[in-house]
Amino acid sequence: MAASATPSPAPGSIKRIVAASLIGTTVEWYDFFLYGSAAALVFNKLFFPAADPLTGTLIAFITYAIGFVARPLGGVVFGHFGDKVGRKRLLVVSLLMMGGATFAMGLLPTYASIGAAAPVLLTVLRLVQGFALGGEWGGAVLIVSEHGGDRNRGFWASWPQAGAPGGNLLATGVLAVLAAVQSDAAFLAWGWRVPFLLSGVLVIVGLWIRLSVSESPVFLAAQARARAEAARGAREKAPVVEVLRRSPRQVLTAIGTRFGENISYYVLTSFLLVYVTTHLGLPKSTALNAVLIGSAVHFAAIPAWGALSDRIGRRPVTLIGSAGMALWAFGFFVLVDSGSFAVITAAVTVGLLLHGAMYGPQAAFISEMFDTEVRYSGASLGSQLASIVAGALAPIIAVELLKDHGSSVPVSLYLCAAALVTTLTVALARETRGRDLAAGSGPAGGPASAAASPHGAAAAAGPDPA
Repeated sequence: MAASATPSPAPGSIKRIVAASLIGTTVEWYDFFLYGSAAALVFNKLFFPAADPLTGTLIAFITYAIGFVARPLGGVVFGHFGDKVGRKRLLVVSLLMMGGATFAMGLLPTYASIGAAAPVLLTVLRLVQGFALGGEWGGAVLIVSEHGGDRNRGFWASWPQAGAPGGNLLATGVLAVLAAVQSDAAFLAWGWRVPFLLSGVLVIVGLWIRLSVSESPVFLAAQARARAEAARGAREKAPVVEVLRRSPRQVLTAIGTRFGENISYYVLTSFLLVYVTTHLGLPKSTALNAVLIGSAVHFAAIPAWGALSDRIGRRPVTLIGSAGMALWAFGFFVLVDSGSFAVITAAVTVGLLLHGAMYGPQAAFISEMFDTEVRYSGASLGSQLASIVAGALAPIIAVELLKDHGSSVPVSLYLCAAALVTTLTVALARETRGRDLAAGSGPAGGPASAAASPHGAAAAAGPDPA
């Protein structure tokens, strides 16, 4: 059996790298999701008060969506420099930008204090958040993917993905505690600021851990090759231009892979807060605690789905999630409409388990689509373009459908259609499991040849019989 060009690292080394990526992505997603939760619960009253509740929430979610609009720009800028100077440096910058913007939100005066300047400042800080997160995802999953070996890449690379429910768990948990110990008036007056200010502490911890990791050996080898080519007079090209020239199909596949996953996550979490509190008239603690419990299960499920993708492939696991979500879209709201906390929690948990099947293998799947020289740019561009057409609009579309029809059925149809887009995309995609990340691409920018990796033939033909 041929040796893999990306051998498995020492257990202590990969665990340290995974820990650094996980703590960083947890902090960044905590910051990002905190805004989404606040937009659903308090920002409509504090920054956009001159509207009825659903319209104010809709406006708050529009500023929420602006953060997504900035993500592709962040992905391009961070991807360019990440492919040029390294993954580690850009991950430090993204963490500082995100944490600084979130901390500043906790200090913002409200509309009652400074009028229209308040929502303007909030929007500017949201843009900074989005820009930083656009660069975070690609770097965090790549530094783990490129350190990890071919055989267990799905498992190791899924841990930075677990930072999303980890951050949501943390954000929702802090909000749930505050909701439990404060009156609504106290929370609206000053309690909402506490979780934003806590971001400063989390950033210090994340920065300390992230600075301790080494640069990806796969990137360092690619950088050495680029320097050698430059010394021979080869013209240096922008990574984002190269990835669009060489791998347009992979970029589109990444967008489609993330489409249903992105929409389903924000409907199951952010929109749920609006639906439960505004449409059903239940306490906000009902939705917050349901998401809290669901996120804990989600956090554990993501690495399990990633590990399964190492056994049977990225595509089959993703299809389990996307096809399952297309069906669950209808059962989800029927259960939520019961008004029972236990039933709502079960509905959210099952939904997040299915989401985890799409999300867990995604880091390895998308990383394996691109060559090292353009991997940061390709992964970031594909994933962040999806965030505009999917995650950015999901809460807005869901709230507007609810506002216009007064029913969850159109939202279920929307969620089902999004999941079917991902199902079709992944069904038509090539399997990437076992690709050697140090090797070049095959024909038409596809994965390296089967001979490059001990899993190569199995990746093309089906599950590894072992």
